Amino acid sequence: MSWVFQLFQRYKVYASSGNEDCKRHYTLSLTCCEPTIGKKADVKCLADEKQRTRVIAWDQYFMGVALISAQRSKDPNTQVGACIVNPTKRIVGVGYNGMPDKGIKDNDDKFSWGKESDYKKDKLLYVCHAEMNAIINKMGADIQGCTLYTTLYPCNECSKLMIQSGIRKVVYLESKGFENRKYAASRLLLQRANIKIKKYQPKGNMKGLIEALEKL
Repeated sequence: MSWVFQLFQRYKVYASSGNEDCKRHYTLSLTCCEPTIGKKADVKCLADEKQRTRVIAWDQYFMGVALISAQRSKDPNTQVGACIVNPTKRIVGVGYNGMPDKGIKDNDDKFSWGKESDYKKDKLLYVCHAEMNAIINKMGADIQGCTLYTTLYPCNECSKLMIQSGIRKVVYLESKGFENRKYAASRLLLQRANIKIKKYQPKGNMKGLIEALEKL
């Protein structure tokens, strides 16, 4: 956001308040085109402007993005979302679990979402996981040193992708347990690659949040 736009926004607030001193100050600033935002000259006019203190934490924000992404999945049983964040807290990639879509029209309708012995009907052989899609969707961004937020602990295949991509931290919401070989292997991979693993602790009712999203 440019200083001119910030100045104009603040002028609108104070102009509507009836404070003539503030009106004159911001009118003069706009006329002279001087970036005065943040200088001492603004202090007396901004004295009663208090910031909102009840804001969500960064972890909540990024896990929320992962949860929203998960709602795009057409998997009838497991909806997973992922969000990649760089060290400056910028989102550089998002994804959810779904079938491959490049060059395959109506991809989600052409593959089975079940788990059967017939290879044509076993989704596990075809589905792209949320973490994989988030990495692919990074659109040329450098994700080395980034953090990946995921609603489900990553499998071994996604962990290999994260290691090779330079992801340095994983924050997950839920886990299927480490009795399963692929999740046990995943944990071992991440540990040996010295990737930080953090279990996200929800501060409220996640089911209620998802229900609210579906009503938007």
